[in-house]
Amino acid sequence: MENWIEQLTNEQKLELERQFSMFENGVQEIIPATELRQKIAKSIKTGKPLKIKLGLDPSAPDVHIGHTVVLNKLKQFQENGHLIQLIIGDFTGKIGDPTGKSVARKQLTNEEVQHNAKTYFEQFSKVLDMEKVELYYNSKWLSALNLEDVIHLSASITVARLLERNDFSERLSTGKPISLHEFFYPLMQGYDSVELESDVELGGTDQHFNVLMGRHLQEHFGKEKQVVIMLPLLEGLDGADKMSKSKNNYIGVDEAPEQMYGKTMSIPDELITKYFNLVTDITVEEKKIIEKDLQEGTLHPRDAKMHLAKTIVTMYHGKEAGETAEDHFKSVFQRGSLPTDIPEINWTGTNEISLIDLLVDLKLQSSKSEARRMIQNGGVRVNEQKIEDVQTVISITDGLVLQVGKRKFVKLKF
Repeated sequence: MENWIEQLTNEQKLELERQFSMFENGVQEIIPATELRQKIAKSIKTGKPLKIKLGLDPSAPDVHIGHTVVLNKLKQFQENGHLIQLIIGDFTGKIGDPTGKSVARKQLTNEEVQHNAKTYFEQFSKVLDMEKVELYYNSKWLSALNLEDVIHLSASITVARLLERNDFSERLSTGKPISLHEFFYPLMQGYDSVELESDVELGGTDQHFNVLMGRHLQEHFGKEKQVVIMLPLLEGLDGADKMSKSKNNYIGVDEAPEQMYGKTMSIPDELITKYFNLVTDITVEEKKIIEKDLQEGTLHPRDAKMHLAKTIVTMYHGKEAGETAEDHFKSVFQRGSLPTDIPEINWTGTNEISLIDLLVDLKLQSSKSEARRMIQNGGVRVNEQKIEDVQTVISITDGLVLQVGKRKFVKLKF
């Protein structure tokens, strides 16, 4: 590779370091970092933007904060003048990415793919300027491959290499079936990079094998190899598992500002710095100051989380919504006053009912056992009075207010 860094002026070298520092912030690994520096230098010298690829199989269109880790990194590239290539896997999505799966994934129909892709576009626009994004459907080139092309493509990789993937090797060792078509998924994802001549591909750490395939195939087809940037997976509100709607430990990008703010305040203290690094748009310098102040104890975790929560709400709902959500949190959770926008429910039941039954009837708790535990743990208030007796019977009055936990409120009306 030509040494583009040596051709830069001192001013251009400063710009190279500025961009590289931004792009490496919060990432798990850059493969290889030296080549990314050269690619940035080439872009600065020639004025030609880098092509930054993200492949998507639209099988789960509801975007949460965990998904924005990679989107925020794309935004950084976009704001520095580089070109974003979003590849919608309408072809590969019908096969299904086997990554992390113990069984073959359900194949999607054309209708499902198109619907999910539309939802992605709408939600990605909350982070990216979609008018400056190149959108592709990989069926355009993958559907055009004939059998000879497919055989040539498959000859570029050995079965032993494919079986290095943990999900394949685990299924093989436990006797679970692996369909032949699943082997083609990483090959097709890699071929997308060949077709688009991508300079950089982004992916989560669970996509390590797939995104490296693009680099391998570009070399096989005699093209300049892409750099791979691996981004860490974001733990959810429980601080343990990856953020996921199925685990109910997520913050949705479409959630109401107060809900988004309150959920952010519930993350474990040890994740504050990681959330700032991965899901906010503040500067690298400010992120480093926050991390330093937290380590030295000059910044209280509660205050850091309030800054984090306000930043996230502002990113998706605007400055005014961020300030309103913060005021709401201070009023309800710090000063202990009731919110002014409590949802009202018309009560048509009996005048007296056990508290446990009431919580279940109003769907404030999913079962009587959960309601009992919540009461015993002091998490239920009636008209601002804590109730800890599971045998309590409630006399329903007009305007009675129930509070469960920190964020659930209901007012009963006759």
